[in-house]
Amino acid sequence: MNLNRIDLNLFAVFDAIYTAGSLTKAADVLCITQPAVSNSLARLRDMLNDPLFVRTGHSMTPTPVAQNIIVPARQALALLRRSVQESHTFDPVTAEKTFNFASRDLLEASIMPRLMSRLQNLAPNISLTNYEMNRSQVVSAMASGNLDFFADASAFTDPHLCKEKIAQDRFVVMARKNHPALQQGLSLDTFLRLGHINVSHRKTGAGPIDVALDKLGKKRKVVMRGQHFLTVPSTIVKTDLIACLPYHLAKHYDLAIYEVPFEIPPVEYFLYWHVSADHDYAHLWMREQIMEVAKAYKPH
Repeated sequence: MNLNRIDLNLFAVFDAIYTAGSLTKAADVLCITQPAVSNSLARLRDMLNDPLFVRTGHSMTPTPVAQNIIVPARQALALLRRSVQESHTFDPVTAEKTFNFASRDLLEASIMPRLMSRLQNLAPNISLTNYEMNRSQVVSAMASGNLDFFADASAFTDPHLCKEKIAQDRFVVMARKNHPALQQGLSLDTFLRLGHINVSHRKTGAGPIDVALDKLGKKRKVVMRGQHFLTVPSTIVKTDLIACLPYHLAKHYDLAIYEVPFEIPPVEYFLYWHVSADHDYAHLWMREQIMEVAKAYKPH
């Protein structure tokens, strides 16, 4: 049998005929015409290569093949109906589901712990996964259902994605305690003189700190470049290097924090999801939870 030919509507008609015992009664139950029922039965007979029902007086008697498939057919139809019904509701207490995220280490360290803590109480059977993904792969991963959310500290636009700003932070300067060059605080001259750790997922190119300095006609001295914010503190504590990190991450370390000595735009975090999931009840519920935990993500 060619599975591509299977039409689930035919099995709904098959179930109605089996239950009603006649084409006319089945048509009444399904609210369609008797010729439509007859046509569906003919297609199913052709597909299964069996008459399925034989006329006995005024009723239709199921063949052995029909008797063999009625139970699994009803189970399949019940599963389909239940799946459709559940797609219009979402009970976090009983739901068993994994939401897949792709976010940078900063959001994983700040948002994910709060979100997981919240889910432990509200949705004990929901799990989260998070991994890095190149932007070029995000849309296709979401379209295929392999990715639910993408979160990033910079905005991009795609017609297949919805997005919402979930939080805002500010850059601060991080240095080891008792840094010899910072006994009197951090001035712009000192900021430019000291060596910097620059965090970027690109091999080259200017980040927001460098763009802001360029507007002032200034340039900092980058002596180390890394991919992850979370590796910066372990280097800071062992060296005289400084680094610009979002405040919400920097505040968790036993290191000195200084305000950036020049104007720089805030760090904005955005959440992205595929347009096909925009009205999904489970997806809507999870977005609400993310927004709720993000309220604690204050820039000061």
